[in-house]
Amino acid sequence: MNPSHRFPAVDPDWADWPTGTRVVLRRRLSAAESLATRDAASGEAAKTVTDVIGIVLSTVPGRSVTVRTDAGGSREAVEVTIPADQLVAAKRIPPRPPRRLPRQPVD
Repeated sequence: MNPSHRFPAVDPDWADWPTGTRVVLRRRLSAAESLATRDAASGEAAKTVTDVIGIVLSTVPGRSVTVRTDAGGSREAVEVTIPADQLVAAKRIPPRPPRRLPRQPVD
């Protein structure tokens, strides 16, 4: 990772986010998680952070935030709890846009 790269700040009010708020959280990976991201074929460096997009289920001020993932597609939602000391960046994001209807052929 480029050492000059700056992450956006953690929203200081993250512990006050109400349940149902859609958020993006950037969290620091553990050493084991980071090693698991190394590409053995290319030798690319391991990742040190990952992003989680989700809906807030609960917060424990100064301790953690729990979200239900909101990745879309065919993936099932997963509940993720992120300790406060792993948060690198956190912010609210707009609700997911509604799904569009499939296109119909024009006669």
